[in-house]
Amino acid sequence: MLLTSYDTEITTMACDSHAQCLAAFAHLHQDVSEVLPYLNAILPNAVYDHGAQVITWKSGSREISLRPRLLAISDVDGREDAAVQAGEIAALINDTWERRAGIAPNYRKRQRPPALALYRLLPGGNCKVCGAETCWIFAARLSAGVAELDACTPLFEDVYTVRREALREHLAGAH
Repeated sequence: MLLTSYDTEITTMACDSHAQCLAAFAHLHQDVSEVLPYLNAILPNAVYDHGAQVITWKSGSREISLRPRLLAISDVDGREDAAVQAGEIAALINDTWERRAGIAPNYRKRQRPPALALYRLLPGGNCKVCGAETCWIFAARLSAGVAELDACTPLFEDVYTVRREALREHLAGAH
């Protein structure tokens, strides 16, 4: 077992101009830096920087960031929820560590693709079929990893085959 103990604290953060959210921080008693490349290998939508020793990923509405001795979780619903979320991530860390012999570590730096690059490949037209008000908003959601390319049904017309494949490459290569 890599991670055996941590202390959790809750803090209030500004989420937008009108609301505040709770975030949890778990101060890890053990250094978990060795598991980061393994997590990078199993979390396909994570953003990873081996040099900075940080991996970040989304889980529902939460953003999770893990460093060697610090875990940050956004959008928790209170102390009890923070404890549950920290426990689940601790279990993910330990499970990944236990299975590391069967996982090829991935040290490659991954970033989210820029929304502008994605936007330029979308069909345009602001049809709202994807559920976003504009193609720009959809591109931003794609970039953040909170939207699926399949939601843009016009993109699956034959005329957009090249753009669709380029978008898939951007999304697969960056995440």
